[in-house]
Amino acid sequence: MRDSKKILDAWDAYSDEHTDLDDWPHDDHAYGIRASQRDADTAEAFEPLRYGARHLLATAETQLAQLPENTVQGRWVYQLAALRDALDRLDELHEQWLETRDALPATAAPGAAAFDDALAEHHAESWSYLDDWATHGKALREINTASRKARSPLAPAPARSPARRAVARK
Repeated sequence: MRDSKKILDAWDAYSDEHTDLDDWPHDDHAYGIRASQRDADTAEAFEPLRYGARHLLATAETQLAQLPENTVQGRWVYQLAALRDALDRLDELHEQWLETRDALPATAAPGAAAFDDALAEHHAESWSYLDDWATHGKALREINTASRKARSPLAPAPARSPARRAVARK
């Protein structure tokens, strides 16, 4: 998620420098190539997280449900929903990509125009959902941190020292 944030920040800097005041690119072709690279880099950065993402979401949802109300950030529910929706869509797009890839001619391998164009289209379709993960993924860490800091209702009360027990009896 941190890599995705860095990619997004670099894209924002590039876009600011290479567009006019109305956000129109100065060079459509160069801008398109850079956007395609952004999409591919973001997909690559998310790949190590992809297979554990559902588990992370489920853990965060469980933790959130158990947090004391006064420790919960109101945006966390929305952010988890956004992450879940994005992951559902990414899974659908991944299945579509596998079908597209399998339908390509045998000669279409990485480096061949047919393969690379289809992959670039897949990355472009996936980018906004990957961006959701880059934007809202920090909620997973925040919820985990809040959960670790919250005292468990099942945890025993801290033991009192003998001096404190004597004072408490008086």
